[in-house]
Order: sequence, then structure tokens, then C-alpha cells
Amino acid sequence: MVLLMSSATSTLTTILADLSAAARERGWSDTAWARRAGLRKESLCRLRTRSDCDLATLTALAAAVDQRLVVRRSVPGQTTADGHFPTTIDRVHEERLVRLAASGNLTPALWEGAGPRFFMAGFAVLLASLRGFDRPALLALASHLHAGSTSPGVFALWLERSPLDSARFLSQLEARRRHAA
Repeated sequence: MVLLMSSATSTLTTILADLSAAARERGWSDTAWARRAGLRKESLCRLRTRSDCDLATLTALAAAVDQRLVVRRSVPGQTTADGHFPTTIDRVHEERLVRLAASGNLTPALWEGAGPRFFMAGFAVLLASLRGFDRPALLALASHLHAGSTSPGVFALWLERSPLDSARFLSQLEARRRHAA
């Protein structure tokens, strides 16, 4: 769960709605969910009418439904208007992407923090096309980051709109992989 909303009230409402949905998927009432989170049912009910909440309470509610709260820095102007792509990729960002790809670490939270989810999903699909990468795991990661990102039409859109210079990136990645071997 990534928190990027501006209004505290709407953020808390959204978080609680998402976590409540996860509890309902498990067939839990508010009483059962609150108990598993170590809270009283009344505390959970009061949260729905409040505009703020302590982080420990939210973390406990999330953990009870096998979710995590993730805070990602969002700087206006650094993503396209639709939020799907970074506006630019400078050398520093490009180097971070090379390191991420070369690391082989496919932890979703790490990838979610590395850029807009749609962009990172397309990035995972790009890597899945390369020899020596775990194609099934990368495609699963891409689907997790953005549903539908593995379809050819969506990836073609990614290639068309992405600010990543794929040819330059792939040559840097290959050089990094050769050097590591």
C-alpha cells in the first residue's frame, strides 16, 4: 500500500477502506480484525470517524491482514501528469536502475520505491526479455506492480512513452554484468 494522497482525512479513509477490504476477504468482522491487531473493536470503529491515527495502530491493522504500509516520497513535477513515468531519467537515476537490475532483488517494496509503479512494471518486463534474468519472476513482479503490464500492447506503450533510453541502459547493464562476472 503506497500513501501519496494530500488530504489526511482522505488518506486515512482510503487506508482503512483498503485494509477493511482485506479483512473482509478473509471473512473477518471488525471484532475479529481488531482482536488480531491487538485493538478493541471500539478503537477501530472510532478510527473511521477520525482524521488522524497513530502509525502503530495502522501498522498493527495492516499486519493483521498481511499488508504493509509503505511511504514513498512524491515530489511534484518529477512524474508525468498521469503519474505513470518519471519526467526525466538523469545519470544518477539511470545508475540506480542499473544497480537494481543487476542486483537481482525482486522485492516488490524495493521496486515500488524506485519509481512510478507503471514505469517500474514496464522496466521489469524489459528485463524479463533479457537472457540470464528470471523471466517468470520478473513478469510476476510486473503484474504485481501494474495489472496488465505484461501484455504486448501495454509494453509497446511503455516503450513509446518511457524516458528511459533502453539501448543506453541495456549496454550499461551488460557492462555491469560482465564486470561482476
